[in-house]
Amino acid sequence: MTTQTRVCIIGGGVVGCSVAYHLTKLGWSDVLLLERSELTSGSTWHAAGGFHTLNGDTNMAALQGYTIRLYEELEELTGMSCGLHHVGGVTLADTPERLDMLKAERAKHRFMGLETEIIGPDDIKALSPITNTENVLGALYDPLDGHLDPSGTTHAYAKAARMGGADIRTHTKVLETNPQPDGSWEIVTDQGTIHAEHVVNAAGLWAREVAAMAGYYLPLHPMEHQYLVTEETPEIYERESEHPHIVDPAGESYLRQEGRGLCIGFYEKTCRPWAVDGTPWEFGHELLPDDFDKIEDSIAFAYRRFPVLERAGIKSVIHGPFTFAPDGNPLVGPVPGLRNYWSACGVMAGFSQGGGVGLSLAQWMIHGEAERDVMAMDVARFGRIITPAYTLPKVIENYQTRFSVVYPNEELPAARPFRTTAMYDVFDQMGAVWGQQYGLEVPNYFAAPGEARYETPSFRRSNAFEATAREVAAVRGAVGINEVQNFGKYNVRGAGARAWLDRLMAGRIPPPGRLSLSPMLSPSGKIIGDFTITCLKDDHFQLTGSYGAQDYHKRWFQQNLDDGVVLDNVSDRRTGFQIAGPKARAVLQAVTREDVSDLAFLQVRQLTIGHSTAIVQRVSYTGDLGYEIYVDAMEQRALWDVLWAAGQPQGMKPFGMRAMMSLRLDKFFGSWMREYSPDYTPAETGLDRFIAWKKNMDFIGRAAVEAERSAPPERLLAAFEVDAHDADVVAYEPIWIDGAVQGFCTSGGYSHHAQKSVALGFVPRDQAVDGRAVQIEILGQMRDATLITTPLFDADNTRMRG
Repeated sequence: MTTQTRVCIIGGGVVGCSVAYHLTKLGWSDVLLLERSELTSGSTWHAAGGFHTLNGDTNMAALQGYTIRLYEELEELTGMSCGLHHVGGVTLADTPERLDMLKAERAKHRFMGLETEIIGPDDIKALSPITNTENVLGALYDPLDGHLDPSGTTHAYAKAARMGGADIRTHTKVLETNPQPDGSWEIVTDQGTIHAEHVVNAAGLWAREVAAMAGYYLPLHPMEHQYLVTEETPEIYERESEHPHIVDPAGESYLRQEGRGLCIGFYEKTCRPWAVDGTPWEFGHELLPDDFDKIEDSIAFAYRRFPVLERAGIKSVIHGPFTFAPDGNPLVGPVPGLRNYWSACGVMAGFSQGGGVGLSLAQWMIHGEAERDVMAMDVARFGRIITPAYTLPKVIENYQTRFSVVYPNEELPAARPFRTTAMYDVFDQMGAVWGQQYGLEVPNYFAAPGEARYETPSFRRSNAFEATAREVAAVRGAVGINEVQNFGKYNVRGAGARAWLDRLMAGRIPPPGRLSLSPMLSPSGKIIGDFTITCLKDDHFQLTGSYGAQDYHKRWFQQNLDDGVVLDNVSDRRTGFQIAGPKARAVLQAVTREDVSDLAFLQVRQLTIGHSTAIVQRVSYTGDLGYEIYVDAMEQRALWDVLWAAGQPQGMKPFGMRAMMSLRLDKFFGSWMREYSPDYTPAETGLDRFIAWKKNMDFIGRAAVEAERSAPPERLLAAFEVDAHDADVVAYEPIWIDGAVQGFCTSGGYSHHAQKSVALGFVPRDQAVDGRAVQIEILGQMRDATLITTPLFDADNTRMRG
């Protein structure tokens, strides 16, 4: 057996074989895949084999579209059949809320080039006469949906990989994975030891166990999943064409043709986790015992939706485990804290996503980054805070809500509260309605006495509207206070700290006592972070960024760390508050003996506040006069007492994230993973104004942004005032110009200060002119909008900078 390889892939399911194929396709032929049993052992062989493009994340939907289109290419390349059945798919909507969701998805598909459409009950009946459309309002039709042969498809990937030079070894069980000092790996198997430069964990049902060999916990859990295949059914075999897929979210089911009968599967609420204490190594091509009790209600509903099922006998029952991550998306990419160790796990929808996962991971490994933003499936998105006891209830919740309406403002309750600050009880008593970010409880808004302590999930303006308006008014009219816990914070020290930051960040590195704003770029010039850089001393800095991107950013920092630099993530050890509004200076002056009247915009000082020595920096995401005040986490409550007491004479009120998102729209401020993400570049988003073009440093991504500076990109981020009614822009709504889709929204909402609906989005550069009339499609309705270039608050920055 091969004892030396560039890449060793562990796992021979559809995902592992896809990774092997794509690595060879992109030029790495020295690839070895190890499978403990036969190819497809695990979840692949008993999968229902359906594929679809529908996904709430547009990049995941695009990767699913790539996967589906890839199958014909595989067949042509290998001469093997994938058993493709492009029959189209229909997702039913039986409530106005679900129809809103499908309309929002259809709108996203317009600029993605996916030819889906909203159809009515008569159209549904024409496509699927066996469907009872009583109480059905409409559906989303996707011509790309279909199904395939799981085994044939996996073997086609494997053959294509072999044709590219990959070596695939079955009946080879991995026993150990041992890191080497140079970043390579020693893989011990029952057939011998292999030395590999890179390891890819594509072990599916055994991914947790394989990750544990490397000392890492992957937040995954298998769930039991059951589907039924019927006997021959005349309503099916007498059709002139194959029956389309039908997804009935109300019944938690999916249905398709299987031969001359039907296949129907369920995502039942009474679901059951499997192998809680670990997947048995001897498990392979077995199935689980039939369990009709847990799907009894689902079957009863299916009989009403598809009456033909009552007359069709059951031919076989397939009951097997699939592996899920807490949010249902895959876990892909370089594992934080491990060199050259890659994850390709948790791909529950393997035949919809496997090709896109393989492509993205291969690009990442070979080129250092994927061509599109893959944050939705990045293994770093959960962080090391996640435990098995957290993963299990979140996976169960995800399974139970797989066919539920996904609302943009919904906060799922499982495994919460998990992580809280010292302010949790105080804010809770003040009426906080909680959200969560990266496992942390964060106030979304504060309900007044008598108001519900729950935000109703909706695609339209929710019951948080009035509370958010009150909080915005408090900030703009007096002073508001908000935690800064949900910022990622890093200490950077050492003799090489300044030079390292100069190379890592595209912006200016400030002198002591100052701060600057800077994008952080990938080698291709894409935005992978937007940071506040605070210089406390010449060799001591604080970086502030997204709290939810901690593992993502720290992984990048460590991959590029220089000698003479000490990096420390202090996100949960340094916390405090921001105060913002016209009375913010008066509050700050009241709590310190030092004169703060000359603390200018983008300056930082250490001030004694109460008993604490605090880092105080003059900056605010609200776009108002404001300060961020940081102390040791153990001192947060004491700092609160001092600030709150001083704030009461000034009319201080707490405000949450709903108000924050409204306030930032007044100034057209972008947001991480909305306007600023690895999909976009500084020149597209306007962040190029923060690039230090004159600095004498070849910072990461410089060549790419210099080239873009010479040849400006075709699209540009712009702001719009929208003639909205009861629903505002969320994200990815298409922007129509002269009767055609020429752009899309990145985010939006309601400016309570200006009392206007606002959207941010990309349009062609030559269309980004003040006053340009466009239309934005919101929930299937065309809304007039006007491009605006003057901020809705403090247009000349006198309040923010004064």
